[in-house]
Amino acid sequence: MTTATRLVALVTGGSRGIGRAVVEALARRGDAVWFCGRSPEGVAAAERELTERSPGPVHGRVCDVRRFEEVERLVAEIVDRDGRLDVLVNNAGLGFFAPVDEIDPERFRELIETNLFGPFHGIRAAAPVMRRQGSGWIFNVASLASVNPFAGGAAYNASKFGLLGMSEAAMLDLRHAGIRVAAICPGSVETDFGAGRMREGGSWRLQPEDVARVVTDLLAFPDRALPSRIELRPSRPPKK
Repeated sequence: MTTATRLVALVTGGSRGIGRAVVEALARRGDAVWFCGRSPEGVAAAERELTERSPGPVHGRVCDVRRFEEVERLVAEIVDRDGRLDVLVNNAGLGFFAPVDEIDPERFRELIETNLFGPFHGIRAAAPVMRRQGSGWIFNVASLASVNPFAGGAAYNASKFGLLGMSEAAMLDLRHAGIRVAAICPGSVETDFGAGRMREGGSWRLQPEDVARVVTDLLAFPDRALPSRIELRPSRPPKK
């Protein structure tokens, strides 16, 4: 798999934020990019805007990654239309922050099902396709919160610790099938994530394009190399 090859990619949570930046970066390369989100209006608007300025085809679909049958159906559509699936970017995620004894159980369940079950559903649907091809890349957008607990982060930390563990186990399960799995662990990224929490306090944060650059750079790595965990931090965060 080289940068000269037109790839077929799926980006979950691709209508905004980090996911949208990844879709844009892949489409600029001329890849065939599919993305999904839960909001029909958001998906339609993003597809329209991205198609207008992308040299590669961009397809948006409504899909709830918490439901395996929806993810499986989307992967089947991609393979039916484009014949393969080379890249999966598990990016869809939620974030809310509260002390553990104040978390609503249903919100906790929604976050875990999105941030952890969602990537599992993506891997479970895409890996058999990639096994048949003998190649593929799976990127799981985790977080530095995957290894750094913080007060108020019980739900988010639980989901991202789990995602990192699953990602590293998946890497060991799939590497001999020609499928490379990497967890990308960014620090603070300036997006609307967490109800605008990541836009507070200045512009020192990473940009979504920085995370997208990690994806496109890793796609250019030689097949013999497997960077499996990438930590990405702001260069100059505020001094404490």
